[in-house]
Amino acid sequence: MVGRPLIAGIGCRRGTTLEALSSALDGALASAGRTRADLTALASWAGKGDEPGLLALAEGWGLPLHLLDSDALTAQPVSQPSAAVTTLTGLPSVAEAAALATAGPNARPLLPRHVAGGVVVALVEGATPLPKQHISTPEARP
Repeated sequence: MVGRPLIAGIGCRRGTTLEALSSALDGALASAGRTRADLTALASWAGKGDEPGLLALAEGWGLPLHLLDSDALTAQPVSQPSAAVTTLTGLPSVAEAAALATAGPNARPLLPRHVAGGVVVALVEGATPLPKQHISTPEARP
């Protein structure tokens, strides 16, 4: 691993395939000069907790998937809010906000926004995980 732990925030359309997600994430990592081995976690909005492609990505890559509630994402300042995301979800950001919130207060944005095939990836370095009350995981959901 190069530097601090790397968290990838991911935003995607409903029904996005594992292949599209993997391709976008690999592209973001390449753009940042990093590799899959550098990733320590994935993060997204809790509203994506039932997305088969996203769940398969986390499982296939062997990474925890942190799903953050709307309050945690809305409270997170981001460098590139998205009008399209706000229209669809009411949130200013999914990928960047989720990565920053998961990385904690000492987060360092590495790649705030990488878009490929309807998938948005943000890469953030950090070491402090978000408190559990703001994170849900697929296995913890009813």
